[in-house]
Amino acid sequence: MNKTVEDRGGRVASPVEEIDTGSVHRAAVSGVGLALSGGGYRAMLFHLGALWRLNEAGYLPRLDRISSVSGGSITAGVLGARWSALRFERGVAQAFEDEVAAPIRRMAGETVDVPAVLLGLLGPGSISDRMTDSYRKHLFGSATLQDLPDRPRFVINATNVQSEVLWRFMKPYMRDYRVGEVKAPRTPLATAVAASAAFPPFLSPVRLRFDARDFTPGSGLDLQREPYTRDVVLTDGGVYDNLGLETVWKRYKTILVSDGGGKTEPEGRPKSDWARHTYRAINLIQNQVLSLRKRTLIGAFISGARAGAYWGITSDITHFGLANALPCPVDKTAKLANVPTRLKALEPALQERIINWGYAACDAALRKHVEPGLAAPAGFPYPGSGVG
Repeated sequence: MNKTVEDRGGRVASPVEEIDTGSVHRAAVSGVGLALSGGGYRAMLFHLGALWRLNEAGYLPRLDRISSVSGGSITAGVLGARWSALRFERGVAQAFEDEVAAPIRRMAGETVDVPAVLLGLLGPGSISDRMTDSYRKHLFGSATLQDLPDRPRFVINATNVQSEVLWRFMKPYMRDYRVGEVKAPRTPLATAVAASAAFPPFLSPVRLRFDARDFTPGSGLDLQREPYTRDVVLTDGGVYDNLGLETVWKRYKTILVSDGGGKTEPEGRPKSDWARHTYRAINLIQNQVLSLRKRTLIGAFISGARAGAYWGITSDITHFGLANALPCPVDKTAKLANVPTRLKALEPALQERIINWGYAACDAALRKHVEPGLAAPAGFPYPGSGVG
C-alpha cells in the first residue's frame, strides 16, 4: 500500500502514502491535527457533535490543523467561516451553538442533492453549479478561502481526477503537488466545499478554470502544463482519502480522527440500472479501502508512531472501557450509522441523536486515549433525544 513507519518492534504500516510531495516539512512536528471524514449529512452532524465536545474540553484553539473531506468539509467550512465570531473565553467558544451548530442544523433540514441533480440535468448550469449555489445560499454566502483563519489551518480536500492526487484548498494557497499551487486564492468557500463533497457519479465533477500564469512557477512536480493548469477536474475528496487523514498525519505528532463514514450493508436485491449499480460498487470499493486504512491507523496508534485517538460512527462505546461513558447502546448507534450517505433532509430528532452520538464518541475517545483527567460531561447536548 505504501511505505512504513519504523518502531522498535518492526515495521508498522502507515495509513497514508509516504510519497515526496516537495513539502519543506520532512517529518511530523509537535502539534494537534483533526481529521473529519466524509459521509453526507450523517457525517456532517456526527462531526458537529464531536466539535461540540472538543469545544467544551477547550480543544478547538489547541488545534493546529483541521483536514476534511466531503461531509466533513461542510462542518469544517462552517467552523472556519464563523471562527472569528466564536468569542473564545478560556479556550471555549461561547457562541459555538449559534454560529456553528445552528446553521449546520438548518442545512440538515434541506434536501439539496436530488434537486441539484435534476436541475443540473435540465440545465442551464451543471449539477456542481447547483450544489455550489446551495452551499452559498444556506451556509457561506460570499465567503472565500481568504475568510478562513490563519490558525487553525483549515484544509479542504478534493481529489484531482486528472492527476490522481489530492487537491488542497487552503487560505495561503490551493495545491496539487503534481500540477502546482495557486497562492492566496479567492475561490468561494462554497466552491471548495462543493468540490470536496462532489460524490460520484451524481454530484461530480467540479471544474476550476485557470490561466496557466495563476500557478506559481516551478511549483508542480511533473504536470504543471496544459491542460492540467487550465481546466482542473475535481471529485469528492473521499475518493482519495475518506478519513481526511493525509494532510494532518504527515504534519503533526498528535492526530484526532472523527469518522462519520457508515457501514455498507448486505443488499439481497441490488439495483441493476447504471446509476444505482455504480453507486453501490463505489461504496463497496470505498468501504474496503477505508477498512484497511482504519486498521492501519489504529495499528500506528498502538505502535506509538503517532499519539491521538480515533472515534467512529460505527464504534461500540463500551470498547473504550470507560465506566462513566455516556449511555449509547450499540443497537441504537448502529441505526444512526446506517443513515444513508445523502444530502437529504433529516428530521430534527434524528439530527439531535446523530449529534449526541458524535459528542459521546469523541468524549470517550478523548478521555480514554488523549486526556484521562478530563472531567466527564454532564450529559448530551440534546438530553431529551439521547441516541435513540
